[in-house]
Amino acid sequence: MKFGVLVFPGSNCDHDTYHVIDALAKQPVTFLWHASEELEGCDAILVPGGFAYGDYLRTGAIAKFAPVMQSVAKFAKNGGLVLGICNGFQILCEAGLLPGALMRNAGQHYICKQVHLRTETTDSPFTHALTKGQVLQMPIGHMEGNYFCDQETLAKLKSKDRIVFRYATSAGEITASANPNGSLENIAGVLNEGRNVLGMMPHPDRSSEALLGSADGFLLFKAMADSLAAAP
Repeated sequence: MKFGVLVFPGSNCDHDTYHVIDALAKQPVTFLWHASEELEGCDAILVPGGFAYGDYLRTGAIAKFAPVMQSVAKFAKNGGLVLGICNGFQILCEAGLLPGALMRNAGQHYICKQVHLRTETTDSPFTHALTKGQVLQMPIGHMEGNYFCDQETLAKLKSKDRIVFRYATSAGEITASANPNGSLENIAGVLNEGRNVLGMMPHPDRSSEALLGSADGFLLFKAMADSLAAAP
């Protein structure tokens, strides 16, 4: 089992993500440079947060053209596990690996704070160890985290159980006040059709140790590792 962490000019959570896999999950992990097409035999790809290519044009708009993303797209199409966090979620949407788009926050301000997420599905390699309705605590740090998609796409996401997390209160209630950025229906994370690609705005990498205020994020990385270990 081997994890790969993508590195773009402007990535700033690549080392955080690497640390979780290396020091906490204790699994082999390597950095994958944006200009290379090689995934180096990795079994799972992590697209970290940050500001890939300085977020010029718009978040993820340039990163989707990186040579490494062409390889990630093929990897995902063949069923490989891909997790995009924050800027990684934005990149995956821009690259067409996930539906929808991340727009500027409704309040037009950068937001950095702890939020609560309600688990909407456990039918994925990332959440199979959770329980439906389980509330997790993770931080967010973004300016463009306002998830949007058209009504047809939303209907598909809902009917196919592809909404993974929603912003919620600590008690698991889905309310307008619990929505930090204006995301459609409080959506904080979604899956692709194959259920092997997850994008989410909150940071599991920044919430994988109790020292950081919450270790809930580690549950996702452990679930990925367990899924890979159980694969034939």
